[in-house]
Amino acid sequence: MFPVPVRRVVTSLSVAAIAVAASACRESGVIQVKSLNFKGVKAVDVSALRGALVTKASAKFFWGKKRFFDRSQFETDLKRLSAFYSDRGYPHARISSFDVKLSPKQDAVDVTLTIDEGDPVIVQSIDYKGFDAIPEAHLKTVKRDAPIKVKQPRDKAFVLTTREMALNELRDHGYPYASVTVDEDDGPDGNHATLTFVGDAGKLAYFGPTTVQGNESVSNRVILRQVTFKEGDLYRRSRVQDAQRRLYGLSLFQFANVEPIDIEKQPAIVPTRITVAEGPRQRVNMAFGYGTEEQARVDAEYHRLNFFGGAREAGVHARWSALDRGVQASLNQPYLFDPHTSLNFQAQQWYAFTPAYRSTTTGVMTTATYRIRQRTSAALTFRNERDVSIINPDIASDPKLRNNLIALGLNPETQEQRGFLNSIKIEGHHSTADNLLNATKGYQATASIEEAGRLLPGTFRFTQVTLDGRHYLSFGKRFTIANRAQLGNISAPADDLTAVPFSRKFFLGGATSVRGWGRYEISPLSDSGLPIGGNSMFEYSAEARARIRGSFGAVLFFDTGNVWADSWGMHLNDLRNAVGTGLRYQTPVGPLRFDFGYQLNPIPGLLVNGSPQSRRWRVHFSIGQAF
Repeated sequence: MFPVPVRRVVTSLSVAAIAVAASACRESGVIQVKSLNFKGVKAVDVSALRGALVTKASAKFFWGKKRFFDRSQFETDLKRLSAFYSDRGYPHARISSFDVKLSPKQDAVDVTLTIDEGDPVIVQSIDYKGFDAIPEAHLKTVKRDAPIKVKQPRDKAFVLTTREMALNELRDHGYPYASVTVDEDDGPDGNHATLTFVGDAGKLAYFGPTTVQGNESVSNRVILRQVTFKEGDLYRRSRVQDAQRRLYGLSLFQFANVEPIDIEKQPAIVPTRITVAEGPRQRVNMAFGYGTEEQARVDAEYHRLNFFGGAREAGVHARWSALDRGVQASLNQPYLFDPHTSLNFQAQQWYAFTPAYRSTTTGVMTTATYRIRQRTSAALTFRNERDVSIINPDIASDPKLRNNLIALGLNPETQEQRGFLNSIKIEGHHSTADNLLNATKGYQATASIEEAGRLLPGTFRFTQVTLDGRHYLSFGKRFTIANRAQLGNISAPADDLTAVPFSRKFFLGGATSVRGWGRYEISPLSDSGLPIGGNSMFEYSAEARARIRGSFGAVLFFDTGNVWADSWGMHLNDLRNAVGTGLRYQTPVGPLRFDFGYQLNPIPGLLVNGSPQSRRWRVHFSIGQAF
């Protein structure tokens, strides 16, 4: 069959294969589309190509949606296919052959299109003119981060995004009326494009007065204090966006918009208007779930917004599960001296259950957080709590376990460890990840140090350091490589192990850790084989994530790590390794996750539920990515 251009295939199809289907289904369609397949597609994502078409295949399962063939829609789809390829830099794409195969019962069709993508229009060079008004370093950042690249196909969406980035950079340096145009020259052969982004800065402008409308119970003062610019400051678009993000961050408003007004008049002093719509002041949330480690889980939350004014938020959170349970009360003050600083108070009565003991934490915690930039913050936390750890009754008669725990601070008469923990913690966090629930690119870095019993008096005395780094790298729209490394250490004075509360000991294993083991199963063992926690740990995980179809995805992972009894006792030649695979189903609250992990080197002598470990694999079911 001779190649047929996309723009001409409609006529051919209507004469040939479509006529067969049309005889049975006419325009409305009663013949199902059993499958829609493509051949020769290499330059674009097939799922994106399918998503651009109205004609779609019926669901494979009986309960799924049925799709019917419609001749007029299909003919329009062929034009969409041409536009789809042209927008991605392949204007010469054509359908070289097609096949619309009617089923023996004449009630369904299998549609196959073979596409000759042709030669793309390659970006030969990119130039920027008229951007002298912004610092050279900022222009270099635009060039570096621009999605359109030299020697790549000229994707129209990438060109428009690059234009918006250049325009926004001008608007962020005092030029709200700037404009950017794109000059394109495809060269003599039509396949090699030269792109020139031409900027016109326009008039320099400054912020004018800011007005508020739409608020009812929330005062103007509370709203305006979230604005980080003041009258007379150089106009910056990022400041306008930051104010809008801060208003949404208060959780008080269903709608918040910050916008310059009278832009069409291009004034040198730009007034700003804030429009809000307040949401409910009380919120109640109930959540029920199940995980292989937590078993049944119940969470209940109550939040009171604008508590006694000032945009404060008060809340109560209660949880019950097999691993932990308790009640937490919190009060958040979003503005402390300036809009960058917030203050949070939290009181709790919390219970945690490990294989060897159960811990009860009762106390308060005060945290002041300073947001340096949108994605960078620092926090200072003061903690005052009473810790009680009690040996589990069913194993209290084990003399080997009791001796191990006595060495770590257990009172042999009461079978308990009791004490007061007063500490100061400093933490820093920076993130460029694109999504908190399911990141596909960027990175996160968190570091903290906590000092207990030295600067503040208390029963327990230790210094705890933790580091957490995560990196995400995407390949197209389907594949992501995710990596995480964690390190933690607890140092006690003069190696006094009794100075560290049981509740602070490190454990690894579980749905978000080394997945070949269950939670709390990787740790130094007692002489009888029960995990009792350690003072240093290292962990590394790598995942290859792939989106299979629609909301379904799959992963392959490798986890490694260990916990050691001694401070700074990490030995990278003494790690527990696991490999595995998993399935993901995307939901609005994060991926529904099923993982199967297999131990490469089991822990000798480990007891699980009081008996020697009998299997080298673990199954984990949870919500949210492992990291």
